[in-house]
Parts: sequence; C-alpha cells; structure tokens
Amino acid sequence: MALFEGFDSLTVAGADGGPVHVRRAGEGPPLLLLHGFPQTHAMWHAVAPLLTTEFTVVATDLRGYGESRRAVRTGEGPSPYGKRAMADDLVRVMAELGFDRFDVAGHDRGARCAYRLALDHPERVGRLAVLDIVPTADALDAVDAPGARQLWRWFLLAQPYPVAERMIAGDPETFLFGAHTGLFAPEALAAYRAAAADPAVVHAMCEDYRAMFGPDLEQDRADLRAGRRIEAPVLALWGRRSHTEQRHDVLAVWRRWAHDVRGRALDCGHFLPEEAPAETYAELRSFFAEAATG
Repeated sequence: MALFEGFDSLTVAGADGGPVHVRRAGEGPPLLLLHGFPQTHAMWHAVAPLLTTEFTVVATDLRGYGESRRAVRTGEGPSPYGKRAMADDLVRVMAELGFDRFDVAGHDRGARCAYRLALDHPERVGRLAVLDIVPTADALDAVDAPGARQLWRWFLLAQPYPVAERMIAGDPETFLFGAHTGLFAPEALAAYRAAAADPAVVHAMCEDYRAMFGPDLEQDRADLRAGRRIEAPVLALWGRRSHTEQRHDVLAVWRRWAHDVRGRALDCGHFLPEEAPAETYAELRSFFAEAATG
C-alpha cells in the first residue's frame, strides 16, 4: 500500500530558510495537519485522504523531523526547535502555498506547535484541534513520581547534548518505538524508521524536548501571566487509555487557555489517528466543516 496517493510532494522554505517537506491534496478550506513524536507526516495516512473530499489538506514534517532536515545544534544560542520557531515555519509554508488563514490539527508534538501557532498568530488560525496533549506548562506542573516514571522519555530526551543522542544510538528501535510498533501500519512504520536512521533527525527530536523545558515552558508561563488566550475555537481529543486521560481533566485545562473548547476521549491510546482513524476523521471533519458551513 502506497501512502498519500494523489498528494503532491513539495519542499518549501521555512522561516529560517531551511526545507520543510509538505504533502498537499484536495480542494476547499485549507487544513494543516501536524504529526507527533517519533513520527512524520505519514501518521496521517489513514485520515488525510478522507479529509481531502472537503478540505485542501497540507501535511508537513515538523522542523528537523522526517524530510524537513536541519543541521546539528550543540546547545549554544536560542533554540531553533522551540514551538515558536516551528510555528513560524508553518506560517511561512502556508503563506507560500497561498493560505494566509487556515485551520490546524496537531497530535502530540505537532499539537504543541499548533497551539503556539494559534497563540502567536491568532489572525492566521480559524480553528484548532489538539490531539492527546494539554499545554506544556500544565503537563509539566502535573508531573509527580508516577508521572515521571511514565513519561521518562521527556526527561531523557531533554538532557544536554549529546547524552540522549548517544543513548538512543545504542538501541533506537526500543527507545523510539518500543511496544508501539504494532499500532502502526507497516508502511508508516517503515517511514518512521527510515527517518530515525538519520542521526540529524534523532538530534532534532532531542532538541524538540530540550526546548520543551526551556523556551516552550517560559512562553507558556508568560502567556498565563499576561492572560493571553487562544481566540480560535478548540477541539480537544484524547485517548481513553492514554496518559493524558489518566493525569488531566483535559477539557478543564484547555478552558483555561481558550474561550471556546469542546472535545472528548476516543476509545484508544495515545496515537489517535493511527489507532482510531475513523473516529478521529469523523471528529475532525465535523469540527472543521462547521466553520465552512457556518
């Protein structure tokens, strides 16, 4: 099975001039899809084609992931992997494709980019869907001893360069995919493995998590102090068997951050678009089509 049949494959310059890999297809209002860790845009393979019947779907590899390659960074200077920098990439990409305003759905790390995009560029985002996260400040504030054990990857990936990179290199299959391999379609898993075979991609993943504990957390706290809220309507979806369900009152958390929030748990774990693609599609289609018909 070939993934993303009928989609154009493009490379567009990001905010720093670096390449951003893009898949695009469909007609209608623009909808940007963002993936999570340790994946690529391929995680949307079962959902994106269904959405093209009503939307112009744009799926990207996040900065440093997949084919959106970046150079190795040793930790000096501002992080190019903070969600603000990643969001700036996406604004640039969508503008290059002719879309000054668009809807966005993100899972995991992509959802962190998506809500930062909505906060920093409210004029760009019509509607926002966030899959299986709460904002970074809330996620880190809620970590206790059991949580730290469950979310151990966060803390290892965030260690100073090159500690995590060297540890992952010893057994990338177990560290990056572990027990999750059976959840992914073989073609998608092959794409994830191919990307992760590049040390620069593994480095970008680590830098992404390092930024979580640095600029991402600082910017969240600054927004909370300033009373900034997401102006776009928000759809929050999460897995009933995920750590997000176990550790948070998800809708209550998001209602601290946005004026208009709805959502529910789906009967799956963390990887909604791959574990529950039909339900994920139905929820996204209903939410984003509401704007088109309203």
